[in-house]
Amino acid sequence: MFLSFEGIDGSGKSTQARRLAEVLRARGQNCVLTREPGGSPGAEEIRRLLVEGGGERWSPETELLLFNAARRDHLERTIRPALARGDWVISDRFADSSRVYQGLVRAENRRLVEELHRLVIGIEPDRSFVIDIDPAVSLARGRSRGGSEDRYESLGLDFQQRLRAGFLALAQEFPDRIRVIDGSGDADTVAARIMAAL
Repeated sequence: MFLSFEGIDGSGKSTQARRLAEVLRARGQNCVLTREPGGSPGAEEIRRLLVEGGGERWSPETELLLFNAARRDHLERTIRPALARGDWVISDRFADSSRVYQGLVRAENRRLVEELHRLVIGIEPDRSFVIDIDPAVSLARGRSRGGSEDRYESLGLDFQQRLRAGFLALAQEFPDRIRVIDGSGDADTVAARIMAAL
């Protein structure tokens, strides 16, 4: 299976993706834990362009093209080979992030997002988990992490609130694939909700 974790910055996606991979491996399932942007050497190079620097460093259209370049390399070098081996793939973000960030919130480019996805990606996860959390809480978490990957956090609370609304709307649009997971509570509680949904 191909699984993705989505949600606003600081919602706990990375923690929960890692925990699910650990559970599956403990049950004897080979799985690849990966992330976007990134997940392959070329995509990791593009990641630095996308997550570092000022919030308005790129236009939404340029940003979308960079994400698709990274995603295509990730797909060719990591995701498809793992699925072909029979491994599970767990990705911290995938195309739903582009649908929300570049398709709804940064600009109204949803048609362009979908057309590029159709032309160069052409695959959806079997199941996507949107970790839903209060944007004020997630923003505080993201800022407390420190480091240089703070481009989106620098856009502020209103931006995070619009992202949350976008992810919840996307879950309604794709109810067969996307499950909204309550991200409140401790990591064990959230992990249990994810396993129940899986």
